Amino acid sequence: MVARVSTVAFQGIEGVPVDVQVMVAPGKIGMQIVGLPDKAVAESRERVQAALHASGLALPPKRVTINLAPADLPKEGSHFDLAIALGLMAALEAIPADALSGYLVIGELNLDGTIAAVAGALPAAMAANALDKGLICPADCGPEAAWAGSEIDILAPRSLIALANHFRGTQVLSRPQPASRMLPGNLPDLADIKGQESAKRALEVAAAGGHNLLMVGPPGSGKSMLAARLPSILPPLAPAELLEVSMVHSIAGQLSGGRLSDRRPFRTPHHSATMAALVGGGMRAKPGEASLAHHGVLFLDEFPEFTPQVLDALRQPLETGECIIARANHRVSYPAKFQLVAAMNPCRCGMAGEPGHSCARGPRCVSDYQARISGPLMDRIDIRIDVPAVSAIDLIKPMAAERSADVAQRVARARQRQLDRLLALGATGVSTNAACSTALIEKIAAPDAAGLQLLRDAAEKFKFSARAYHRVLKVARTLADLDGKETLSRMHLAEAISYRIPAERLSAAA
Repeated sequence: MVARVSTVAFQGIEGVPVDVQVMVAPGKIGMQIVGLPDKAVAESRERVQAALHASGLALPPKRVTINLAPADLPKEGSHFDLAIALGLMAALEAIPADALSGYLVIGELNLDGTIAAVAGALPAAMAANALDKGLICPADCGPEAAWAGSEIDILAPRSLIALANHFRGTQVLSRPQPASRMLPGNLPDLADIKGQESAKRALEVAAAGGHNLLMVGPPGSGKSMLAARLPSILPPLAPAELLEVSMVHSIAGQLSGGRLSDRRPFRTPHHSATMAALVGGGMRAKPGEASLAHHGVLFLDEFPEFTPQVLDALRQPLETGECIIARANHRVSYPAKFQLVAAMNPCRCGMAGEPGHSCARGPRCVSDYQARISGPLMDRIDIRIDVPAVSAIDLIKPMAAERSADVAQRVARARQRQLDRLLALGATGVSTNAACSTALIEKIAAPDAAGLQLLRDAAEKFKFSARAYHRVLKVARTLADLDGKETLSRMHLAEAISYRIPAERLSAAA
């Protein structure tokens, strides 16, 4: 007799169905697991045997063969334990075999027969729903899996004995309830920042249109403080975005207690991060910081201190919105539609261009430091601003600063205008000006005659690339949305071009 149990193997945030086939037959005593298992799956043999023994079920002195089909699909992770154990129990008639046919199973076994939490419960529940099946998962994963929908039959036992009793009818497992959403904490407020009005304006524009932002200034000028306050003015995640973000974090094992939050992710990796840490990879091709910042913000402080090869690895995700990890035997894709915010000093000593300061190495200090950032990556950044040192007057007698709540209202109105416009044009999957294609932005961001002449002159003078030209149009479209205007005026184009000029200056200096 062959017992079958359904489970999944994760490829990106998608769950690929896997059929666990268990046969107990006469032959040499032992248990073999086949079907391209990795080390964690191969070791499940010992965990399953110990868990079954602790649950009062001894394996017969026969040959046990476990096949994970399809056999050519690599199987990684410890979440196959529970499916293998249930397949054995069904083959030994400890539980009814037909009771498992309507479920997809994930879970890791402890040696005492209890079931430990695993990553990926939410994507597994989505896969089960697509297959018209229920889900059996660990009790700690139940509140996370319940977010996949109220129509999915979910069993979340704490042990093998509890699950066996449920199928025998001597115990009833209740359906887990979705975990309560995480309430946003007290985010840092823009009112805490003294001075830097032009930088605050650029931050508002970047938030309203989802634009990439680079801040250049000396140490202590407030670049990191400004970036830390960006989440306080961003709108909450839409329901569809919330589900995508939660699935990525579930695969990475970063959903604490299964609680979801509609706050946009804000990731701040250290400049010593490797390429695999930033864009994903490693032994099991896990999502990196770029994917964990999906629909949120990826903040890179000390921008030139990152390895140039690591920074250039962000060029493709910035354009395509996904991180593709290619291996010899498989290919994994994680979503990565993030907003890049970076901060850097103008030179290694940090004080280039400041009154009363001069670099000991002269102009080469500036050029060598800025040359660590490639031109193609710099070309993908929409807004570049200088953040000068705060004056003593701003610190001693600061003016009343605007609160984040007031700025967030303007940002929300501008984003709603963008969304309404894009939905009217049938542009699905696009919600911000920064994400628009070149053909779409030319259609919705047509400037008036004066603005067109200004843009033409600026493009010729500063030698804008085709990408730079369209990114100026995107920023100008966002500025018009903040003003509630449908037509791009010369004023909007002038401000958008001013956010591009510092980058051309930096490139010329380098």
